[in-house]
Amino acid sequence: MTTKQIDYCIELARTLNFSRAAENQFVSQPTFSYQIRLLEEEIGFALFERSGKGASLTPAGAQFVSFLSGMREDLKRAIEQGQNFSAKYKDAITVSMMVRQAIYFLPEAMRLFDQAAPDVQIVPKFQYENGMDSFLKGDADILFTLREHTRQLSNVIVHDLFDSRIYLIAQRDDPLAEKNLITESDLYGRTLMVGGGSPNALKAVQHRLIASGKIDYFNSADHDTTYVNIAAGRGICLAPGFLNDHSGQFAWIPFDCEEHFECVLCTHKTDARQSLASFINILKKLYRDAVAFPL
Repeated sequence: MTTKQIDYCIELARTLNFSRAAENQFVSQPTFSYQIRLLEEEIGFALFERSGKGASLTPAGAQFVSFLSGMREDLKRAIEQGQNFSAKYKDAITVSMMVRQAIYFLPEAMRLFDQAAPDVQIVPKFQYENGMDSFLKGDADILFTLREHTRQLSNVIVHDLFDSRIYLIAQRDDPLAEKNLITESDLYGRTLMVGGGSPNALKAVQHRLIASGKIDYFNSADHDTTYVNIAAGRGICLAPGFLNDHSGQFAWIPFDCEEHFECVLCTHKTDARQSLASFINILKKLYRDAVAFPL
């Protein structure tokens, strides 16, 4: 199967007309039809029903084209990334994190690193789930995670980055948003959203609040769903500071507790590149210098 055949198949599925699809692909109709027939022979089943009025997808063809379209987009992105890389860069460092805001100073670190090593590309990779497995398989060079998730790892170097506190997230017009520090008693009588893959430190605080018997609570599937629920006035939430995007949409108020999160970066012991060490040091310095920045 060639990329040309993939493009022809997707275009015919869109137009359901051989003449129009061939014209859109800038080839003659006989050439176009021949390539579609070769593709069907290769995969072993018919993709299209031919008729005097044009073409229609077979049930198997409809399913096949659906998968084919996704594969073609992935291939297109891979080619574009390869073109970008080959045109300017000699090396790349991939940074895996669960959400963009997890490493808040990443854009600034990339800018500074680009000045020092313009031929090395920093590639952010967002993996809300399975980031650790992907890193251990070698799909990423740097992993942002919590120290509690690194206890049993081998062949990995753990770099301290920053400590993150627990914050209350509420609508900006919520009375709690006027406070500088939230205590447990401030939440009595309120509805707290819990769950959504909360880290252990946050789970401990949530369980303590629920055990008081003085708050209502319900489970929220993930952080984005929680944001929607807060905006809808359905409740409030406690969250790690490293998830704060500092957009100003919600109020983030520090919560009075000792629990916190040790945020770290992991690299592979076998990766001794000087460029990698340099980038790690840039990130660490940015966080070290952010004395008054809420984390």
